[in-house]
Order: sequence, then C-alpha cells, then structure tokens
Amino acid sequence: MTTRHFMFAMWEGGGNVPPLLGVARTLLARGHTVTVLGDPTIEAEAQRAGCGFRPWRTAPHRTSLRPEDDLLRDWETKNPLEGLRNYRDKFIAGPAGRYAADTLEAIDAVLPDVMVSEYTIFGACMAAERRALPAVGLVPNIWPLPAAGAPPFGPGFMPARSWLGRLRDTVFRRLVVRTFDQAVPLLNQTRQQLGLPPLRAFFDSLQQVESFLVLTSAAFDFTAPHVPAHVHYVGPVLDDPDWVAPWTAPWPADNRDPLVLVGFSSTFQNQGAALRNVVAALSSLPVRGLVTLGEMLPDGEVTSSGSVVVTRSAPHRELLKSASVLVTHCGHGTTLKALAAGVPMVCMPMGRDQDDTAARVVHAGAGLRLKPSASVSAIRRAVRRVLSEPSFRTAAQRLREAMAEERRHANVAAELEKVGLSSRRAIGVASPEAMPATST
Repeated sequence: MTTRHFMFAMWEGGGNVPPLLGVARTLLARGHTVTVLGDPTIEAEAQRAGCGFRPWRTAPHRTSLRPEDDLLRDWETKNPLEGLRNYRDKFIAGPAGRYAADTLEAIDAVLPDVMVSEYTIFGACMAAERRALPAVGLVPNIWPLPAAGAPPFGPGFMPARSWLGRLRDTVFRRLVVRTFDQAVPLLNQTRQQLGLPPLRAFFDSLQQVESFLVLTSAAFDFTAPHVPAHVHYVGPVLDDPDWVAPWTAPWPADNRDPLVLVGFSSTFQNQGAALRNVVAALSSLPVRGLVTLGEMLPDGEVTSSGSVVVTRSAPHRELLKSASVLVTHCGHGTTLKALAAGVPMVCMPMGRDQDDTAARVVHAGAGLRLKPSASVSAIRRAVRRVLSEPSFRTAAQRLREAMAEERRHANVAAELEKVGLSSRRAIGVASPEAMPATST
C-alpha cells in the first residue's frame, strides 16, 4: 500500500473533535501522515494523537474554550432558521475567503496528497479545488443537508407519515435552501478570487469533493436512503476525548441499583439548570446517578446529591457497558456510544444537531424526548418509564446489533485511501430537490 499525506481541516466544535481525530489515528496506524489544520485549542490533542499541526491564522478560530470565546453562541437563539443564518454568515460563507487563504498557505507548505475537510469548511474545499487536490468531506454526525424525501435538518422532525407531513418537509426544506442560497454571491466572490467557476446554487458546493463520509450508522439515520450517490455511511468513531480521566465508583460494591449515566455537552450550552433538574430527579429514585460535566461549567454550579455523583469526566464508553439508562443532550457522539452499548435514553436536546439526533432515537423506539426546560417531575417520570418498560432497551439493543453488522463492512480509512485514485469533479446539481437519491 502506498502511504500518503492527509491534511485534515477542522474546527473547535466540541463533540466533532474526538471522531475526526479518531479517523486521523486510524490513518496514522496504517502508516500514513496526517497534518491537522485547525483551531489552536485542538493543537495539543492533535499532537498527542501523532498528527502534525498548523493553526488557522486569519480564519475564525478559538484560542480558549471559554463560553465568551465561542464563535457561534448558538445557545442564544431557539429559532432554527435564525440559527442556520447565524451559521451561514459567521462560519460557512462569511469567512470562506479567509479559510481558503489559510488552507492554500498550509497546502503549499506541507504538500499533502489528499484534503480531508469537515463538511462545513467550504473555504478549505475551495482551496483544494484551486490546487487540484483530491478532497473528501467528513460529516461527524447525522447527514445534515437537505435531501428530498427526508425531514429537513434543524427542527427535529420525525419522518412524515401523511401528505401534510410531506408538505411540511417540502416547505421547510425549501426555506432552508433559500436561506443558504442567499450566500451564493458571497461564496462566488471567493471563488472568483481563486479563479474557480461560480456556483449556481449554494448546495452545488456538495459536488466539489469526491465523496462525503458520514461518521454515523445508516441504520440509525433515517435520512440514509435519501442522500446523494457520493455520500457514504462509514459508521461512528466512538473515541472518548483524551482529557477524560479514569474514574472509580464511590458506591458500595453490593449496591445493585440501576446505573443512570448523565452526559450533556462538553461545550457550553447554558446547560446548568437542566443538569440541576436531572440531579434532583435522580436523587429521589432508587438509582446510582453519575453526572459528567465536562470542562465548561464552573465549580459548584451542579453538585452531588444523595446517590447522585457529579464529576468533571468519566469514561463513557466503559461506563455504558453497565448503565441502564443514559440521560443526555443527545450530542451525536454520546448518543451513538449509548446505542453501541444497547443503552436506552432520556433525551433533552439543547440545539445544534441534537433535536434531529433525538428524533432518530425516538423513531427507533430507543428513548424518550423532553425539552431541556423539563421539570424535575417530568424527568423523574421519563427515567422511571425507560427503566421499567423493556421495549426501550430492546430497541437500543436492536440498533446495537445493526451497528455491529455495519462495522463488519465499513472502513473509513479504506474509503479515504481510495480518494484521488479516480477523478470525480463537479457535476453542477442545481439544488437538493434535484439530487439523485440512492440507498447506502
């Protein structure tokens, strides 16, 4: 096998970092070289993984994980379309030229063979196109872009079951497409500066890479049958962040009460109040509760109570082997770790991709969904129900088996090694409504 040099373009989004670096580790283990182009906050973890590193210089980036340094501050809006506009202007289209400039500089400095870009960093893909460098987009969560026949991303819709639901999906999907098409002139300014042909529509940019690799389970994502032909599901990468510390259970060895693991975002989403309600709900149940806070919440904002222990971090993958229920914001990594262990969930999504991930948990029958503002009594009832009704665990275990079968056939490193061996260039699809849909 010929070894190659892969450049990964990525950003500090919290839960996206461990799976992307997990892919990088897999490539390194196969003898390849990896250079990460990303936020300075990623540098230490990337280097510990064995990657070279170059920081974003002029493109937006974080130098700390403090909430005030967040690029998007997406917890400040609850309107899905407003959130998409914010994402479009502050992260995707607005700074595309700066991402492209930094990427061109990095490409010319380290001379990679393949560009591997997180799917939202359009500027990096433009830079690869300018240098005729084969490129692939990595999607570290469910497929988020509009696909005819599937509910649109954002509101957490369940699959349509009637003509009214299909109309709902069509109207909202067109709103999403229209929202993003407003950024086409700005993207085309950057493309013109790079000497690239213009886009006719925002989602034509999907065709500027050789393939997209989706790091989730096709059995879990009900959008899977509707994605474009060059989108491939390669299974989740379930690495815990490398800042997770070992943890020892404080309960007596003879305590056999069900273990309820609580994992919310590793980044700030103003989750303190929701976590305090979860602690209060679990404190009145005959369970062992373990709440992991991550690095963002200040000391003392959420505290232990009774049989509920609050800690900064603990190894989720290991603990889920013995957990009965997971209470979670439904971030993609946390959710898929639970399903890989056959553990059902109480989902309290707080934004981003979480509402849509929670919809897939509920659609599969593997959990219940609550608002993040749910009361202590509502959380208590939901946990009791998931603990007492076997159907939730049965559904979670069914997904565990499907994911295990997928892993026998999926190989993200092998897919990346194929990139560039055949040429696939832009085919100019006008909009997602016209994209060919295939099963994966």
